Amino acid sequence: MMLTEASLSIWGWGSLGIVLFLITFGPFVIFYLAFYILCFVGGGLVVTLLYGKTNSEKYLEQCEHSFLPPTSSGVPKCLEEMKREARTIKIDRRLTGANIIDEPLQQVIQFSLRDYVQYWYYTLSDDESFLLEIRQTLQNALIQFATRSKEIDWQPYFTTRIVDDFGTHLRVFRKAQQRVTEKDDQVKGTAEDLVETFFEVEVEMEKDVCRDLVCTSPKDEEGFLRDLCEVLLYLLLPPGDFQSKIMRYFVREILARGILLPLINQLSDPDYINQYVIWMIRDSNCNYEAFMNIIKLSDNIGELEAVRDKAAEELQYLRSLDTAGDDINTIKNQINSLLFVKKVCDSRIQRLQSGKEINTVKLAANFGKLCTVPLDSILVDNVALQFFMDYMQQTGGQAHLFFWMTVEGYRVTAQQQLEVLSGRQRDGKQQTNQTKGLLRAAAVGIYEQYLSEKASPRVIVDDYLVAKLADTLNHEDPTPEIFDDIQRKVYELMLRDERFYPSFRQNALYVRMLAELDMLKDPSFRGSDDGDGESFNGSPTGSINLSLDDLSSVTSDDSVQLHAYISDTGVCNDHGKTYALYAITVHRRNLNTEEMWKTYRRYSDFHDFHMRITEQFENLSSILKLPGKKTFNNMDRDFLEKRKKDLNAYLQLLLTPEMMKASPALAHCVYDFLENKAYSKGKGDFARKMDTFVNPLRNSMRNVSNAVKSLPDSLAEGVTKMSDNVGRMSERLGQDIKQSFFKVPPLITKTDSDPEHCRVSAQLDDNVDDNIPLRVMLLLMDEVFDLKERNQWLRRNIKNLLQQLIRATYGDTINRKIVDHVDWMTSPEQVADSVKRFRDAFWPNGILAETVPCRDKAIRMRTRIAGKTKLFAIMPDELKHIIGAETTRKGILRVFEMFQHNQLNRRMVYVFLEGFLETLFPQYKFRELFNKLHSRSKQMQKYKQKLQSTQAPSLQKR
Repeated sequence: MMLTEASLSIWGWGSLGIVLFLITFGPFVIFYLAFYILCFVGGGLVVTLLYGKTNSEKYLEQCEHSFLPPTSSGVPKCLEEMKREARTIKIDRRLTGANIIDEPLQQVIQFSLRDYVQYWYYTLSDDESFLLEIRQTLQNALIQFATRSKEIDWQPYFTTRIVDDFGTHLRVFRKAQQRVTEKDDQVKGTAEDLVETFFEVEVEMEKDVCRDLVCTSPKDEEGFLRDLCEVLLYLLLPPGDFQSKIMRYFVREILARGILLPLINQLSDPDYINQYVIWMIRDSNCNYEAFMNIIKLSDNIGELEAVRDKAAEELQYLRSLDTAGDDINTIKNQINSLLFVKKVCDSRIQRLQSGKEINTVKLAANFGKLCTVPLDSILVDNVALQFFMDYMQQTGGQAHLFFWMTVEGYRVTAQQQLEVLSGRQRDGKQQTNQTKGLLRAAAVGIYEQYLSEKASPRVIVDDYLVAKLADTLNHEDPTPEIFDDIQRKVYELMLRDERFYPSFRQNALYVRMLAELDMLKDPSFRGSDDGDGESFNGSPTGSINLSLDDLSSVTSDDSVQLHAYISDTGVCNDHGKTYALYAITVHRRNLNTEEMWKTYRRYSDFHDFHMRITEQFENLSSILKLPGKKTFNNMDRDFLEKRKKDLNAYLQLLLTPEMMKASPALAHCVYDFLENKAYSKGKGDFARKMDTFVNPLRNSMRNVSNAVKSLPDSLAEGVTKMSDNVGRMSERLGQDIKQSFFKVPPLITKTDSDPEHCRVSAQLDDNVDDNIPLRVMLLLMDEVFDLKERNQWLRRNIKNLLQQLIRATYGDTINRKIVDHVDWMTSPEQVADSVKRFRDAFWPNGILAETVPCRDKAIRMRTRIAGKTKLFAIMPDELKHIIGAETTRKGILRVFEMFQHNQLNRRMVYVFLEGFLETLFPQYKFRELFNKLHSRSKQMQKYKQKLQSTQAPSLQKR
């Protein structure tokens, strides 16, 4: 009871105390109290920590002085010694022994250290010794490099190795293109497919190396460059410097990532290559015809859109100009030209997007109406003859063709020998019997090879002609015309027999021949705007005699009347050259419509047109007379008026109805000349002079002996014997003629492997010709224009042509000139110039060049068009006459397209680099090293697995 009362009193008094406390101090007194307590405790802890820290420091200081006595003076002496060594380092600025090279090289080293090392090193240390050591290491490497370079003969590398590497790269690209096309003719392969196929072909050709990882993977590329730079440092640096890992790694990274990788990136950039191509041929003017051909041939929609958009932009600018007077006519012409370009681009884009792109040759083969090329024109044209030769071999009529060619060559040869003989007789030298005996031997060789009963195959002609020839050979002296009767019969047989020329005109080879002669035009879309109404236009644009009986009905229509006259003359100045220009007003009327237009021609256009038609129509040479060319100063107006009057008379005579009816095919040439477009000239004077080299039938017996190389052995052996007889005759009668008859050794050696699956240099016989430029030009022409797909006759014709051109131009000094040029390329002046260009490219004005921003896609596309146009413009017409227009176009576009893939360009750069190092260090096994560095290639692994799978069945059978 008492305890209960006591507890109640405690709770009562406690509650009263709390209530009085709250009334006195307020309701927040609890928070204040807690805050005061917390501050008290925290202050106590801070005081304790500060007191403990002070006492600890004092205690540690006492302990240090008590237990660790002061060190000796070794460390200060070591530091002093290091400083003394740093002061004694001296940099010898001599590197190559040539001051003009050393100066820019020292600047490159200085800029490299400044921009790749100093900018971060000075944040760590101010000591210069490390930088000096790196500089000394770089200089030691350069000195060793320069010493090695002086000991190497660079002529084989520049004249053979580089050309071989480029030709092999082009061959791999060509085969990759063919393989991608063969996979699916309907769907165009992507760039990725082409790159992958390229490296598949590379490993098939190289067999022990493939560079796909280095060219497609940035990570693997950096690793490859690091490994390569480390190997080079091992070879170039003293052992002491190479053993220093830190120094070696620094130098390796500078070389790999600071110099080599940016340089390779720039050299492999397609846009940079396109700009460089344009710069290289900057002196060549862009040709309107070449530009339009590029647009019509382009299959890249991006290129066409870029040109179309630029044309639209220029149109908008020209239409905004406020002009009057004479300028208005110029602007109107520019607007019309731009509208035409825009229309062609739109049509081409529409065709590509709609999938209606058609091969011109295939379309022409199925269309049926083609220009007719007479047989006599085929036999005297280098390009046309090779296709007819291929066809005759397919049909078994090659003996007739080669008999005709052999007799033609014999006639030319006999005429040459008799002329030489007559000249010797005038000089009092007698060799009549000997010369006639040799001519008789040559004629008998032809008779036995083609006409005798032992001939196989034998040319079948009338027996009385063969008997007459045999009697002549036995009883009379041979003459150049001894085979004329039989040759005429053989010509008639090839012309009339359905197996030969008539069937050839219906064969696909005939269409390909027209394409090579540039006598096929692209398909055109007429009618509705959506591209319906496709038609094929064939027109004669070649330079040989044509018979256009398929189109003669159109131009010989009496209802069509054509009138033309020169309405005005003017003087133009183009790149410093002044010439007269004639404005021709043309009226064309038919039953329903009348058209009028103006076209502009120079006198040189008239002259070329006159030469062309007089070559095709011999009867015109005595009727049409063009005013002669005359040089005059200041473009005298009286002279221009007289020339205008003479040219008008020429046009009026040319357009008379009698002239047109007498030569129906002439109308097409006249229409082409008067059409409102840039005039496409035929052969120039140089081309006409070149005909003596190019024409296989006027170039002596060498072409005949070369032509039969592709025939069966029995036929080839007989003609070779006959050629050897004539060669022996020529050897006795004159050195110049002897060179024309000697049998040319085979250009390509017979190898066990497929020549298309090996390097280009593997196919060259070292005994073919010791002429460096000839071998180089043959390699390039073979691969660029794919001449191996053509018959050996054409390739040997080109070989003979190149031989004669080189000897005629340089004689026997060409090898010396090549060697001198290589020496000039490796001279100190040229090396110094290259180093300066490298320095200025990476450090313009001594400042590290900023990363060049990627140019706009439209600009890059227009650069591609400009590059292709430049290449087309510089390609001489003479080359088209030698190998064909279509082959020339395909070759140029193939080379240009090859440079439009970054990965493939990288591969070519690395191939050149590997060849350079193999030449620089011939005593080291760099080839094996590169094979090991590229051994992780995925394509290489696939190829090995494929080989193992193909070899396994054969091993099991054994």
